[in-house]
Amino acid sequence: MPEHHDEGSAIASTGAGGATDLAMSEAETLEKAPGGPDGTGPEKKARSLWSDAWHDLRRNPVFIISGLVILFLVVIAIWPQLIASGNPLDCDLSKAQEGSQPGHPFGFNGQGCDVYTRTVYGARASIEVGVLSTLGVTLLGSVLGGLAGFYGGAWDGFLSRITDIFFAIPVVLGGLVLLSVVSNNTVWPVIGFMVLLGWPQISRIARGSVITAKQNDYVQAARALGASNSRMLLRHITPNAVAPVIVVATIALGTYISLEATLSFLGVGLKPPTVSWGIDISAASPYIRNAPHMLLWPAGALAVTVLAFIMLGDAVRDALDPKLR
Repeated sequence: MPEHHDEGSAIASTGAGGATDLAMSEAETLEKAPGGPDGTGPEKKARSLWSDAWHDLRRNPVFIISGLVILFLVVIAIWPQLIASGNPLDCDLSKAQEGSQPGHPFGFNGQGCDVYTRTVYGARASIEVGVLSTLGVTLLGSVLGGLAGFYGGAWDGFLSRITDIFFAIPVVLGGLVLLSVVSNNTVWPVIGFMVLLGWPQISRIARGSVITAKQNDYVQAARALGASNSRMLLRHITPNAVAPVIVVATIALGTYISLEATLSFLGVGLKPPTVSWGIDISAASPYIRNAPHMLLWPAGALAVTVLAFIMLGDAVRDALDPKLR
């Protein structure tokens, strides 16, 4: 009589003429697993660098905390009246240098202005200078460095010598010289100065990243198929060369905020009546012994802001750098 086999099993013949029963669940697993039992194969969708980075960032507490702090700073920079109802330019000399009082938790500065209100409103100038300077530096440096790395030759050599010249200029000294002749009280001269002296760093990062990316096989294949230079740059090289630029720009944003405060402290950056942490720190420094609260709060806000952006940049670097995985 023929052997009866369970319907829930698969039968595989052996070389000896016998039969080996495989559990149906195992057979189905082998059939469904893409590319074999290890689960790898053409049916498994590969994750890109950006999806991997976002997956890591969402689980990084440093990224979450710094992101929330930065989000809060951006919100109060746009709408400071949400948490500060006063006017930062309303001052009462009779209350000069006084400490904390009901309704004025940070006390008053040397002109009798509310330190809390000025600290909140000071975020606007710092965030504006930091963000716009970073955007300008990143755009200019990426374009110049990317073109130099892609085309090479005389253009690359010329740009390299120009960047060497700019690297030789001390940033603070350059600010003292260039901004001392500017009488404009807006943020634009400071942003222009930072873009002027900040683009060489991004340019070198972009140049090296593009040189590395254009040597990859997919770029050579696109060139062999007749792709134009603009198509190779925009479709194949830029998406794979932009990660190092983003990392450096994110970390540099905090540096630009600190630089703005330094220049304002030295009297060549933002100028009154603009409300700035650097201006308030400069005005409070002579009274640090008698009224330390005047210096403590704007300096603390500046430190927290710079630290948040640096921590965010470190988290992005860890997520985007394959060597750190």
